[in-house]
Amino acid sequence: MDALHLLLNRSSQPRLSAPAPSDQVLENIMQAALRAPDHACLTPWQFIVCQGKGLDKLGALYEQSAIENGKSQQEIDRAVKLPHRAPMVVVAVAKYVEHEKVPRVEQIASASCGVMAMQMAAVAQGFNGMWRTGSYAQCDIVKQGLDLTEDDEIVGFLYLGTPAFEPAPKPQRNSADYFTFWN
Repeated sequence: MDALHLLLNRSSQPRLSAPAPSDQVLENIMQAALRAPDHACLTPWQFIVCQGKGLDKLGALYEQSAIENGKSQQEIDRAVKLPHRAPMVVVAVAKYVEHEKVPRVEQIASASCGVMAMQMAAVAQGFNGMWRTGSYAQCDIVKQGLDLTEDDEIVGFLYLGTPAFEPAPKPQRNSADYFTFWN
């Protein structure tokens, strides 16, 4: 797939099925993440790949979070199932490293760029994904269950798998609505 076509036609895929990326395809996806912009070469990221029983473990963390946050029984039952919307979920974490020239926001942006790179690498190889966040990305219970520190930031859960259908084309946006030129 041509890189420009990939970028101009990027679309998340909410319905994903097996198989998940594996072997060299998965390695390419992981390597793409590691090429994210990284000021001062801090590598301020950690990626946790959940599949199989790992999805069950992630669902158990969501369930615990839902229970401890007083959610309804329906929301608790749903929480366990959320990771199983795809055969693989990559938890993307910004691991803040104190640095005089690289602020926290830039390190979070770097980890976020890693997520975008992973999704694009997946699409380029015939897979797709959906970048999700939500309350579980901000939850201390989930962070603790993943052995993260207070300074760590979950920037998203990248659901990866085989697209269940071709997404509808997205309408083209008018760049003039979002870009201003200073000449």
